[in-house]
This record gives sequence, structure tokens and C-alpha cells, in this order.
Amino acid sequence: MDYSIYDAINAGFGKLVFVIRKDFEKDFRDKIISKYEGHIPCELVFQSINDLPEGFTCPADRTKPWGTNHAVMMGADVIKEPFAVINCDDFYGRDSFQVMGKFLSALPEGSKNVYSMVGFRVGNTLSESGTVSRGICGTDSNSLLTSVVERTKIQRIDGEVKYIDDNGEWVATPDTTPVSMNFWGFTPDYFPYSEEFFQGFPE
Repeated sequence: MDYSIYDAINAGFGKLVFVIRKDFEKDFRDKIISKYEGHIPCELVFQSINDLPEGFTCPADRTKPWGTNHAVMMGADVIKEPFAVINCDDFYGRDSFQVMGKFLSALPEGSKNVYSMVGFRVGNTLSESGTVSRGICGTDSNSLLTSVVERTKIQRIDGEVKYIDDNGEWVATPDTTPVSMNFWGFTPDYFPYSEEFFQGFPE
């Protein structure tokens, strides 16, 4: 996380928004927020499985968090400018933040419905310790994202990158296949879409 924040600041990002559970707010403020005060403005928002769009209720047996889209929704009240979304426990590299920062800063004021994702070559994201989960991306001729399909078992076998498809078969894909590592860029008009997408999220 420290590496990501350092790279984000150097890329021109001007605010941090952390999405955490309410129950460790004090420790987070004492050990994390205190490090960045004086360097960059920070906001803290809280994710709860019961903080849901109107008309939606949490199933009684659900205990795990809802995921990235739900976490993003928690920032709606404090994010009023173009923003990026990352996982705090992934390492993205300096260039990724430079690319995203350049894209977001170049958007005309008031831009809507123009979003982005930093993609990575699947061959560069594998582990020597077993399989990984990645969002395999589909793009059109203009490099616009058309699909993201999560594959939970990706590894190199006999020199080829392969994953198990929906039929349980191993499928080879080029090392250069773009994958998502959850590095997204949005403008604030995305939040209503976020709630809409959440309504269709499987329990």
C-alpha cells in the first residue's frame, strides 16, 4: 500500500480515500492515516454488509464483504472528482499510476461515461507458487474494453499460459493477453451505475 500511495502522489493524485471496516478505525487512523497526514488529504469511509442501496437487504446468512463494487459505492459522498480504484494489497508499479493519472487529468471538466482500466499482460502476473485468479479481458480494435471474465486457475504449463474454462478444459492464451488487476479509473457519475450493477450482483 505504501508503494502505491507513493507512486500515486508522484503521478499527481491529490487525495486518498480508504475503504475499511468500522471496527478497526482507531488502529487504522493511528497506524496508517497518521503516516500520510501533511503529505496528502485523506478520507476514511466504512464498508458494512448492511450498507446497501434502497430496497436491497442482506441475506441473513451472509457474513463476507460484498466486494470491490460495493466498496467503491462507500466513497460516493466524499469523491467529487475523477478517481482511481485499486486493491491495497497489490503492487501495480510506478508506470501504472502515471498512465492512469495522465488519462484522468486529461479528461475535460464534467466528463461522463468515459472510464478506464490499466491492463497487465497475463504472462507478467503469474506466480511460481501455484495458480492465480485474474480477469481475462476482451478488447476491440480500438483497445476499448469489451469484457472481463474472471478465471480462477491460471498458470504456466509446458511453457504456455493456460486457464480452466467453464467446461473444465485447459485453454491456452498468449502471454500478452490483457488481464485486470482491479486498477480502474472513473468519474463521479459512475456511482449511480455502481448501485445499479450491485442490484444484479449474485448473493
